[in-house]
Amino acid sequence: MHGRKVLLIDDDLPVLNMLEHTFLLAGAQVYAATNGHDALRLLFAQRPDLVILDVMMPDMDGWEVCARIRELSDVPIIFVSALGAEEDIVRALDSGAVDYVIKPFSLLVLLARARVALRRAERVAPAERPLTYRDDYLVIDLEQRQVLVRGQPVELTAIEFRLLAYLLQNAGWVLTFQQILEHVWGWECRGNVEYVHVYVWHLRKKLEEDPKNPCYLLTEHGVGYRFQKLPLNQPAW
Repeated sequence: MHGRKVLLIDDDLPVLNMLEHTFLLAGAQVYAATNGHDALRLLFAQRPDLVILDVMMPDMDGWEVCARIRELSDVPIIFVSALGAEEDIVRALDSGAVDYVIKPFSLLVLLARARVALRRAERVAPAERPLTYRDDYLVIDLEQRQVLVRGQPVELTAIEFRLLAYLLQNAGWVLTFQQILEHVWGWECRGNVEYVHVYVWHLRKKLEEDPKNPCYLLTEHGVGYRFQKLPLNQPAW
């Protein structure tokens, strides 16, 4: 954690102080906020490498803060919350968080998850990642977080967008189910291969002319998926 900037957002002062002390001892530069408005100001000013975010806060809750952050940045977000229902965890991951830790929690486990999130964010240098794809049918602009089909914007969930981005950034290469799970959902979901199948199908229905006969999101049976770029001037239908 040495030299990493960590933004902590929690209105529970004892918890916030505990988190601040823990990350400082781990060598991080720590910035703390007790509400969403202060947190967004710090996000602009400090450009943190990681955000630790509570859900239940007054005025602007963690869901809204997460949505605001995702409009501005791809910084890894870990939710830390007393809400432990399955639907809360799913909502957090679909909102763009990389992990969800339920209170009470182990500080050592949280630090480990933070290190995993940081490593995953660095796995591929930004300069090496293709940020756009364009043909006469489909346009994908990762930097602008925009997807167009026949010129019309397509709305993707946070998980769908991360999955599409990962496939595009590795276009032409077969990505195994486990690689996709670890990159998009996190290591703790590595046994849930059905997640990949379901979300690829969601993407095909939104992006492919014929979802049952895809030309972009191709299946490598028993192995994984790959994004196939079309040759220039070849229609997608």
